[in-house]
Amino acid sequence: MVDIAPIHNFLLCKTPQAWLKRAVNEIEIILIDHAHCEKKAAATAVKQMFRYPERIELLKKLSQLTREEVLHFEQVLDFIEKRGIKYKAIKPSRYAAGLHQYAAKDEPDRMIDGLIIGAIIEARSCERFHALAPYFAESEPELSKYYKFLLKSESRHFIDYLDLAKQYARQDIDDRIQFFLEKEKELIETPDPLFRFHSGIPV
Repeated sequence: MVDIAPIHNFLLCKTPQAWLKRAVNEIEIILIDHAHCEKKAAATAVKQMFRYPERIELLKKLSQLTREEVLHFEQVLDFIEKRGIKYKAIKPSRYAAGLHQYAAKDEPDRMIDGLIIGAIIEARSCERFHALAPYFAESEPELSKYYKFLLKSESRHFIDYLDLAKQYARQDIDDRIQFFLEKEKELIETPDPLFRFHSGIPV
């Protein structure tokens, strides 16, 4: 069993119960958006690999992350197909854009902020999988088991992003991490009209 205590200690809040209760009745949206999230995670990692080709450690860690995200995307597609759900484009949540709007525009701060945001998104995904698993244990046991399986890779992705941010930073970034964590907490704990995998409290 993966110890996600470091995730809970890192994030400033847990997934609200209101979101979890809504998720039980929104499996179709959860699965479709989860698939989109895996695809976007892979695309974001690849974009960073092209943007910073001289950062060898970044290339190594994000290439592995990309492979795993694409595999997860394929696995979630299998869940979607088995349930006869039509995979389609849906409007993304405010979550990722809500964090990236505060990212620096100039390098190397832009890179550091991108890595911090990556760490936070992976941490929230891990926390949310952990929170969802028991809710689906009876109604969707296969999905519940799969969410538990994802904890290992998602927690490692969180660590990889955070380690890279600290490795490449020219100065202490604890205050910057705290800044983004506070913005993330707002996105998770405030009312959100659009229900998605990373959305806030359902309206």
